[in-house]
Formats: sequence, structure tokens, C-alpha cells
Amino acid sequence: MSPLFVPGPVDIHPDVLAALLRPMIYHRGEEFEELYHRTEKKARPLFDTKRHVFIAPFSGTGFMEAAMRNFVNRNVLVCVSGGFSNRWFEIAITNGKEADLLEITPGKPCLPKDILTVMKKKSYEAIAVVHSETSTGVENPIKEIAHAVREKYPDTLILVDCVSSIGGTPIHFDKWNLDFAFGSVNKCLAAPPGLAIAATSARALKKAETVKNRGWFLDILRLESHHHTDTVPTTPPVSLYYALETQLDRIMEEGLENRFNRHAQLSEQIATWGEAHNMPPMAEKPYRAKSITTLYNNHHLAFPKLRTYLKERDLEIANGYQELKDKTFRIANMGEIQKKDVDQLLETLESFIHLYK
Repeated sequence: MSPLFVPGPVDIHPDVLAALLRPMIYHRGEEFEELYHRTEKKARPLFDTKRHVFIAPFSGTGFMEAAMRNFVNRNVLVCVSGGFSNRWFEIAITNGKEADLLEITPGKPCLPKDILTVMKKKSYEAIAVVHSETSTGVENPIKEIAHAVREKYPDTLILVDCVSSIGGTPIHFDKWNLDFAFGSVNKCLAAPPGLAIAATSARALKKAETVKNRGWFLDILRLESHHHTDTVPTTPPVSLYYALETQLDRIMEEGLENRFNRHAQLSEQIATWGEAHNMPPMAEKPYRAKSITTLYNNHHLAFPKLRTYLKERDLEIANGYQELKDKTFRIANMGEIQKKDVDQLLETLESFIHLYK
């Protein structure tokens, strides 16, 4: 495999790709029901939850929109510190919610005190926050945020985007007392894109019963009902469930703690290299994501030229996102990336800097 250091989709192990070739089965038959529920149980440790997990046929953005449609009647506080947390806000507004924006300087974390300061002025049904902001490489302190909000405002739901953190760093859904957390399978989980997973609290499901116009396809209560009666409301991409189960088996064979440690060590290696080459990470050390590092492009490297140089050597990284384009570049260490891969990438980046600085 040629290492993809981009924030998804990422490299897929050959055994997982082979699972896509299994014969098709009827999605209303016992065989698929067994596959679905087997896979769902194997996904629970990713959230460290005793509750069941939804596995739905869309990207993580689907659950982001579902959160706004199902758990918010009117007002929501959205913590924005980058391009993907801003998507929360855009989705809230386009779904007719009264969303207030808590703007955090890109590269800085959203801290409990920031949220509590705003919540003193107004009551909110929910707060929405990103765990790992893929555009800046910041990991927000979800545990501390959840504790602070739950202590002061116990009725406020806590909605968390774990798209680029699930499978790459610990998430304790039950212990942190979260209400809705979701992620995509094509990032740290290194499965083919097309599925998203989510954990939901009993409190959130109860709130959904009071919300009108939840839609049909994204109705969490419909997903909940089908989970207990068969599997999913609509025809699922059967092959993707085969692939996800295969990858979850591989992840558990490696061990979640080993996987978390590997991601953390590789992100630290990339950050240390960036600091040594006057291209430090945007994120401060206590709040650096474990799966992606956004480095300042202080040498003003021409990214198209850099991308070509890397691709000629079977490597690829990502440019900065939106307004950070060309000002930064992003190196993801998601999924199956190993130390030898990072060593190769950093050596190649160093050779490019010497040639074109």
C-alpha cells in the first residue's frame, strides 16, 4: 500500500478490501441481521459504551445533520474553531434552528470556561462541539466540557463530532455522560467510506420524541426502532458492513490501547519534526489531535509542487483547509500508518525543503 497521509479516506488493508467481494445477501434475511448485530456489538468498544451503536449508510455529516434535526427544537450553541466545526453551524442554520456561534480562534481549543460564559446568558437545548478539528489539528477537551456543562446545565444535550478521532484516541461515551457522538469509518478506523457510527443516550432519545419534523431518512427514532426489530430502515450497502466487521476484528486484534498509543506517538513525531523545521503545529501541545497534525507553512512551500514531488514517491498529504489553504498543510497519521511510513514521509519532506526552499 502507498501510505495516504490525508484525512480520509485512508489506506485499506487487503483483507478488508477482499471482504467487499463477498457474495451479496438479502438485507431482510437472517444472514444480514446477524452481520449487522455482530458488527454493531464490535463497534461499541470504540465509544466505550454499553449502549448499542447505530451503523448508518452515509458519511459522518449525515449524523451531524441528524443531530440537529432530532435533538434540537429551536436553540443550540455551536462551538466553532475551524472548518468542520463551522459545518455544525451551517447545518443548524439550514435546518431552521436558532444557532448561536461561539467562535474560538483557529488553532485554539474550546474550553469549558468559554462555553459556560455564554451559557450564563441564555438557555440552550444542546451544545455541539467537535472532538478533533480536522482543519486545525486541535483536540477539544470533551471530558472536561461535558463535566462542566452537565454539572451546571443538566438538561442541555452534549453533541460531539468524533469523525477524525474515533478509533484513534479514547472516547468514553458513558463515563463522560455524552448524549450523541458519531464518527466516520474511513478515517482512524481505516474502513471503506460510506458508513457512519453513532452512540446515543437514553436522554437524547427521549428528547427526540418532543422534536417535530425530524425527517424520515435521518430520523433517529426510526433507526432506534429498526435496530430492535431488524437492522436498518433502508437498503444498506451490504459489502461495506462485511468490510467494517473485518476491520473491527483487525483493530481488536491489535488492541485499542495499542492503536491509541500508536496514533499518539506518530502525531507527536510529526509535531516534533515540524517544530524542528520552523513549521510548528497550529495546536498547542496539550490540545493536539492524535490523528492529524496541521503545520504552518512558514517556508512558503508551493503546495502543488510539493504534492507532485510526494506523489512521484507514492506519498500524499493534504493542503490546508478553506482559509488555511497554502498557509498550512496537514499530515494525517490515521488507520494503518506505521512509524516506518512516517519516517519515509518526513525524510521526503526534508529533501523537498532542501531542494525548493
